[in-house]
Amino acid sequence: MTHSVLLAEDDRPIRTALERALTLEGYQVTAVADGIQALAAAHRERPDVILLDVMMPGIDGLQVCQVLRAEQDRTPILMLTARVETADRIAGLDAGADDYVVKPFEVEEVFARLRALLRRTTAGSAGAEDGGGPGTGSDGADEPGESGGAADAGGAYEALVADSGVVEAADLRIDGPSRRAWRGERELELTRTEFELLELLARNAGIVLDHSTIYDRIWGYDFGPGSKNLAVYVGYLRRKVDVPGSRPLIHTVRGVGYVLRED
Repeated sequence: MTHSVLLAEDDRPIRTALERALTLEGYQVTAVADGIQALAAAHRERPDVILLDVMMPGIDGLQVCQVLRAEQDRTPILMLTARVETADRIAGLDAGADDYVVKPFEVEEVFARLRALLRRTTAGSAGAEDGGGPGTGSDGADEPGESGGAADAGGAYEALVADSGVVEAADLRIDGPSRRAWRGERELELTRTEFELLELLARNAGIVLDHSTIYDRIWGYDFGPGSKNLAVYVGYLRRKVDVPGSRPLIHTVRGVGYVLRED
């Protein structure tokens, strides 16, 4: 199956090189040079995935992302950024981006992240049809982390998984088919990646999931020990879930990974 990519990059050499590489990889590419053209192309072409540079003249990549999300456009967005500070990456996630890659980058990493986004989109559509969600098998049953489980099935799971695809853990309620989540009475505004990460942790409540397992289940690719990608997403998810005054649910197990539990 040929996937369509909208590439928005104002640096001509980078845009030309990426367009050629993506085409050779088998993608159908629409390449534009600024945010205004990107919005027009997104409305016209309806691409499968968007590759979006942050720094562009006129309307920048963050604004493009915000506009599309405000229009309820859920097309996966991979941001290209030269900014390496955590706050800058968080700004992209807050705008609604699904993932990011930092310049200078290897084109193979871009390919890997695009493949992961497209796999998750396909899996999410299939899950909505059969009542399951990300992190479930074909029958919608629970799947514990393969290499990160710190306890066996005997009493390890604190989550309740209904046949409807709703997961309940502590005071969290996650509706997989509708992709909505609540903590208590408060609905959480989550990006695609944040939702899938929270659902994975909730489905494995009480079990420590290691970094490799989470990368594999959420991104479909382990970006290695030097990557800060997961830490950024966990930090941002905590800001939405573990608000001041509430009991923290998402915990770091140093040197291993993360776990959702009430302490």
